[in-house]
Amino acid sequence: MTIRVPPCALVPALALCVALPLAACGAGSDTGGETSVRLLTHDSFVLSDGVLASFTEETGIKVELILGGDAGQVVNQAILTNGNPQADVLFGVDSTFLSRALDADLFVPYKADGLDQVDPALLLDPEHRVTPIDYGDVCLNYDKAWFAEHGVPVPASLEDLVDPAYEDLLVVENPATSSPGLAFLLASIQAFGVDGWEAWWGDLRANGVEVVDDWEGAYNGSFSGGGASEGTRPLVVSYASSPPAEVLYADPPVDESPVGVIDASCYRQVEGAGVLTGAAHPEAARRLIDFLLSEKVQADIPLSMFVFPARTDVELPELFVTHAARPTDVYELAADEVGAHREEWIDRWTDLVLR
Repeated sequence: MTIRVPPCALVPALALCVALPLAACGAGSDTGGETSVRLLTHDSFVLSDGVLASFTEETGIKVELILGGDAGQVVNQAILTNGNPQADVLFGVDSTFLSRALDADLFVPYKADGLDQVDPALLLDPEHRVTPIDYGDVCLNYDKAWFAEHGVPVPASLEDLVDPAYEDLLVVENPATSSPGLAFLLASIQAFGVDGWEAWWGDLRANGVEVVDDWEGAYNGSFSGGGASEGTRPLVVSYASSPPAEVLYADPPVDESPVGVIDASCYRQVEGAGVLTGAAHPEAARRLIDFLLSEKVQADIPLSMFVFPARTDVELPELFVTHAARPTDVYELAADEVGAHREEWIDRWTDLVLR
């Protein structure tokens, strides 16, 4: 879901990427003598230097990060080791894969400290098996310069994308292999209904949509507007928070993002964490969940992972306030509906678009 990928994203799934040093000798009695906790997460998990290490300093509990690919791969890996997990906590299950995780009984209930400061609309599970940590909106992004130079109006909605004016301009991610790709598919299903989305995708294919496997290939490969991209397509499925990332990392510095967001295209993803069933260090795992929902981590999330914190009492960085899009009307299907039809929809999409 996030748009920054750390260097260790290239390691194989479930390879141990980094173990943070133990900053205190032993854990306190309230951790049951546990001195380590293993965190399974996606390749885009990153916090500012020192933030995660401060958990060790405060508790004496060492954190071992296990990176397992994208959100879908992480959930699938956890299901394969369910009951005897390779980690204690999973972070990165989002609302598009939630039902799969809950149906597999991946998590044990835990009501985290700070949950009363979370927007109730973000609560993923009434039994608190998963704690909301952040949220983001998957949206169409556009290359401002390209549209200005070519005199083509920016599409205002999903419906516009099948207009011949946008032929060969859009790149999307495969929903079978990409979290934002799946979110965009779900947005189209909600927008056009179960009786209309297939025809829309057929028209989109006829209009020259390009499909790639993941966000990296789409945004930094085919898209023309990203700072790291040499692509030719001025429309891409990315995030509402792409603009502040472009401003933060621009070289030379810029005051305005070269990338814009089409607010009417956005699908909301809520990302959570949970204590895995059979965790070897359950008390330490609960402490880590509390930490992820703490003000320290929540305040760091926007400019580390370029998503919004789940807590409503955390002040956003000025860069985020100024440049991130905040759509007020987003697409969002219920997790149980997604769970009931996800594979069916992906298979049908594959038949329509790729075959």
